Amino acid sequence: MAKKQIAAANHHRATEDDPVFGYRALPGIADEMLDQEGNVRPVWQRLLATLGRLDETELANRFARADRYLRDAGVFYRVYGAKENAERSWPLSHIPVLIDEKEWATVSEGLVQRAELLEKVVADIYGENRLVREGLLPPALVASNPEFLRPLVGVKPADGHFLHFVSFEIGRGPDGNWWVLSDRTEAPSGAGFALENRVATTRAFSNLYAETHVHRLAGFFGEFRETLQSRKLHPDDRIAVLSPGIANETYFEHAYIARYLGFMLLEGEDLTVVGGRVMVRTVAGLKPVGVLWRRLDAAFADPLELNQSSHIGTPGIVEALRAGSVSIVNALGTGIVETRAFLAFLPAICRHLLGEEQHLPSIATWWCGQQAEREQVAADLDRMVIGPAYATRPFFDDNGQSVLGASLDEPARAAIADWLGAEGGKLVGQEVVTLSTTPAWVRGRLTPRPMSLRVFAARTRDGWQIMPGGFARIGSGDDVAAIAMQAGGTAADVWIVSERPVERTTLLPAEESFTRNMPGSLPSRAADNLFWLGRYIERAEGALRILRAWHGRFAETANPDLPLLKDVSDYLAALDIDTRQAVPDSLLANISSALFSAGNIRDRFSPDGWLALNDLSLTARKFHATVQSGDDATRAMTVLLRKLAGFAGLVHENMYRFTGWRFLSIGRYIERGLHMTRLLGHMSGPDAPDGAYDMLLEIGDSVMTHRRRYNVSTAALTVTDLLALDPLNPRSVLYQLNEIKTEVELLPNAFVNGQMSPFYREAMRLHSSLAVMTPEAMNLGVYNRLERDLEGLSDLLARTYLG
Repeated sequence: MAKKQIAAANHHRATEDDPVFGYRALPGIADEMLDQEGNVRPVWQRLLATLGRLDETELANRFARADRYLRDAGVFYRVYGAKENAERSWPLSHIPVLIDEKEWATVSEGLVQRAELLEKVVADIYGENRLVREGLLPPALVASNPEFLRPLVGVKPADGHFLHFVSFEIGRGPDGNWWVLSDRTEAPSGAGFALENRVATTRAFSNLYAETHVHRLAGFFGEFRETLQSRKLHPDDRIAVLSPGIANETYFEHAYIARYLGFMLLEGEDLTVVGGRVMVRTVAGLKPVGVLWRRLDAAFADPLELNQSSHIGTPGIVEALRAGSVSIVNALGTGIVETRAFLAFLPAICRHLLGEEQHLPSIATWWCGQQAEREQVAADLDRMVIGPAYATRPFFDDNGQSVLGASLDEPARAAIADWLGAEGGKLVGQEVVTLSTTPAWVRGRLTPRPMSLRVFAARTRDGWQIMPGGFARIGSGDDVAAIAMQAGGTAADVWIVSERPVERTTLLPAEESFTRNMPGSLPSRAADNLFWLGRYIERAEGALRILRAWHGRFAETANPDLPLLKDVSDYLAALDIDTRQAVPDSLLANISSALFSAGNIRDRFSPDGWLALNDLSLTARKFHATVQSGDDATRAMTVLLRKLAGFAGLVHENMYRFTGWRFLSIGRYIERGLHMTRLLGHMSGPDAPDGAYDMLLEIGDSVMTHRRRYNVSTAALTVTDLLALDPLNPRSVLYQLNEIKTEVELLPNAFVNGQMSPFYREAMRLHSSLAVMTPEAMNLGVYNRLERDLEGLSDLLARTYLG
């Protein structure tokens, strides 16, 4: 598109023959950028002027900058059912959606009313049940609803509220008015992605964002965080985000929100209920949890009283709710009002409970469990979409469960009345949605695409507050069904623009004084993942060093049957490392395991560290497919070692020296000690093949140190002294035991009633027993016993802290 066409947009009116810079609103459909007369809305003019000053190369560079930020930050969503590569990069639509703050104030007013209405409906369903008794809700709509949790009837939330954080899918109709397409009250997702959309979009339009009076998002999250802090019943209570785990499609967001707000990220297995209180298992023992912002479906929260097949919940959660010892955001069972059929009854309920009409109406909906509604749906079939009554998403996002009436053939139309009569209680008819469009950048030009907005509401100490923005879901084509990201849709930032400067809020405290709080308790599961992350990384490094030494010698001789190469190959084979592969499968497995462990602690892991680990994994997989044995493999191992060293350096230099760091470090020290112990036991005996000592020094990165420390050539005693017993050599076994002893001393409960814990005592014993050894006393039996003791120390750590 030509720059001059964009620049002229401020004073241009779209017509059929001369559209604004090639952008033409679709006939009969409202557009976010153009008003009903075809004029550019004032709120868009600054953005268009900015686009007009940029050529295509500069614009492409800006969009690439935004994409690079999302990629570097590791933002992803998960595609269910994908056979491979289930994680997908977050699909950003780079052009934000702009809405004037005056219009947004009207939308917000309607959503605040709606949030309060939904609160009252949920409170009635699990309380007095007057809506059913007075005929405003059909009994079957509650009793047969899979989201209705009978064990929660009569259970009042500890803080008096069922809903705390909700979202709404809204769209603008052809008449320009906003409609609610669906309510999300169960475990609304997307708020974290809205934040990341904002950061990425401002990377593309940093100058524009700075010049435009766009309402910030931090204040919304800050108010909600302070509200959750006030919900704690006891001063020592923790606040946590409760996630289903890494396999969930929005797990990235769970970790991001937890890190952004400073809350713990927990899974069901991290929790237990003791004496009616929810407790988190930490390395320092059980600690109380007072507020849980749950991100898993309510039915899976408690396998004891709800879904017995759940493996992601915590037995006893319902008991704790009855005891009033924990607040859950949102309360269990609130998902009932997000089921599609409820939209049909909200207008009458609003008039009954609030004495007023809905300010922001729902999409027209008919529950087919009633005769008149069935007849209405059948009579107006061409403008209807028929779908599951208890679905919780708009029809365009329900994976094809809904049927478009206009698409039915004659035999299906003839049978529609029988279908509705037999299955009516499970079906709803909804008016076909015609959503407004918004500009998206498609193949080098602005193109109208259908759009819906996801907007968030949080209960604060001053009442409901609406996020000044959210994110827009943009269709990949003209079909509204293509809005869902699982179907190829994208997501755009939403800018609420003011005529005046807006407050630039931050989550940082405003006071000049501060209190240095200690980092929160470390959950045992997080400690376990950190410990094994350290072990897997060190295991991969050990394998890389041996393989590099092996391939370097193979490159010189091309004979794998030489005694030294054959001996090392046999040693590696016992560890499931096949030297016939230049980059063995087991090496990839160790790196993948490290990535998995890091993925389970995304809330505690730096974005730079995650990026470095991903880069290591991608490079290793590339080499696995392309590298040949010998010199090529030697160079590849050197590249991987440098990347691994870069990751280790990032962690070492940037990770806060608290409990999590200690478990990561202990994992590395144990694995490095095992690596060197096994090698020495295998390669330093009297029958070691020629060249074994030189190879040991190379693997132990100690060739230069050996030359400086000993005035003799390599020999069994000097190599043993340097790699087993030298306390100053960071590759020696004794050095690892010394570091383990130092870290263990600083772990929680290292001393119990003034006495060493069994784990600390064992670490001390291992260190002292090796510290008094001489090189002459080291033999295969000593190495074998030391290997068993190091493995036993790992098991003892697990029993002490990770159970």
